[in-house]
Amino acid sequence: MKIKIKKLNPKAVIPNYSKPGDAGMDLTITSVISENSLDISYGFGIAVEIPDGFVGLIFPRSSIRKTDLILSNSVGVIDSGYRGEIQATFKKTGLHKYDIGDRGAQIMILPHPDIQFEEVEELSNTERGEGGFGSTGN
Repeated sequence: MKIKIKKLNPKAVIPNYSKPGDAGMDLTITSVISENSLDISYGFGIAVEIPDGFVGLIFPRSSIRKTDLILSNSVGVIDSGYRGEIQATFKKTGLHKYDIGDRGAQIMILPHPDIQFEEVEELSNTERGEGGFGSTGN
C-alpha cells in the first residue's frame, strides 16, 4: 500500500520499518512543539494522506522505557481526513526525555470497519455475561 506523505520540516525522516516483519514504522522527532513541567509535545515534521477506510495509530516505542515519559492519550488516532503534522504529547514523570532526532513513537496504518450500531432491547447471553474487571481470574 502506498501512502502519500509530505515533509513539513527539511530534517523530517520518512517513517519506515526497522526490521522485516515489524508492524510499526518509527517516527523521528523534528521539533519540540511545547513543553511545561507536566508534559512535552513533539512534532515529527510530516503530514500523511491516510485513505478512507484506514486509520493511523500512534503508539510509544519500546525505547520509551529509557525515558520518564508516558504517551498522554495511550494511543493516538489519526483520522483519514487529517492533513496536519503528526504529533505526540507525553506526560513527564522525571527528567529523561527524547531529543530532537530520536525515534519517539511509531505509526501503524490499518483498515477499520464502518460500524453501524443497532439499538436492541436485549443482548445475547454468553458464559462471561456482565462479569467485568477481574471476573475471569487473576
